[in-house]
Amino acid sequence: MKLTATALVAVIAASVLTIPTASAATGTPQDSLRDRVNAVLETGTVGALARSTGPRGSRSVTAGETDTATGAAVRPGDRFRIASASKTFVATVVLQLAGEGRLSLDDTVEDWLPGVVSGNGNDGSRITVRQLLQHTSGLFNYTADFPVLASVDGFEAGRYTTWTDEQLVEIAMRHRPDFEPGTKWSYSNTGYIVAGMIIKKVTGHSWQQEVTHRVIEPLHLRNTSAPTTETRIRGRHMHGYSDFGDSGATIDVTEVNPTAAGAAGAMISTAADLTRFYRALLGGQLLRPAELKAMRTTVPAPDLDVVWPGAAYGLGLLRIPLSCGGAYYSHPGDFPGYTTRNGVSTDGRRVVVLAVTGDGAADLSTEHAQNELIDSELCA
Repeated sequence: MKLTATALVAVIAASVLTIPTASAATGTPQDSLRDRVNAVLETGTVGALARSTGPRGSRSVTAGETDTATGAAVRPGDRFRIASASKTFVATVVLQLAGEGRLSLDDTVEDWLPGVVSGNGNDGSRITVRQLLQHTSGLFNYTADFPVLASVDGFEAGRYTTWTDEQLVEIAMRHRPDFEPGTKWSYSNTGYIVAGMIIKKVTGHSWQQEVTHRVIEPLHLRNTSAPTTETRIRGRHMHGYSDFGDSGATIDVTEVNPTAAGAAGAMISTAADLTRFYRALLGGQLLRPAELKAMRTTVPAPDLDVVWPGAAYGLGLLRIPLSCGGAYYSHPGDFPGYTTRNGVSTDGRRVVVLAVTGDGAADLSTEHAQNELIDSELCA
């Protein structure tokens, strides 16, 4: 959820991350995947699991601990917080509603939520639904002024607080827009909170209900959920750990009220369920051709060049160049203690999902290792 300028760029400012060159695999594909997962763990993470799926089937590898208190090992089916990977689910629902003629991507925020985006130069009548999903709205990113995600003390004080969407948007409204709508690109969790509110206004149901009804249930994603206020993760799951960049005591951050993330990043899933979702989405099972084309139509995302050179953003999907040519689709996710990385071939036939817990290294080594795993598996 904390992805990009406010989360990653601060760490990466002193260096540039280049796309890795896929090296010749040694041993079996399973051995290669195991080596790359171990490489991620060795950068200082607590636990890691990866699932790589292609025409010949799926391979899963785990490393590290799922719970440092018990020493239990990570298992392939463990659940985890997927953070901003939730945005692809939310964008899918909005695009389904557009395909049904219940809203238009060119509708404005003001059309659906009169007066919600206003003040300090914010004007919902100038921001379209498309711009919300594309991160070209200019809305201030509320998580940049949100103590719950900024420090150990802030997290401990607010981890069980229930936040309304209106409260989260109000945080953004205290700030002037970052730019005029449609003129630039900048990652904003606020845009997806507003998109979730529009889903409710259009359907009469919360974004959680619509994601469940339209995506989770039809695809039989039995280990995926869009929680409302439940703070724990049900079933076998990976515990998250973070020191929030304080270089102090690391705490268990697994329990948190998901309303802090809302439609911008509250969902829980597994590697297998995410694989099924991405294959269905890019394979054309969830969206009509026109809406899938809109989702895949990207604009430059220069803020991300320091992490993924040449990356571009569509509607809830990121397009990232491959070292072997071509590109893949993705939506990374970052939440305190949890990192989700994924890659999907353009036809949806190859999918790689990586879940990592713990903050990882203070330098770029964790990000390098994660990117190399995704790129190498898709190029294999």
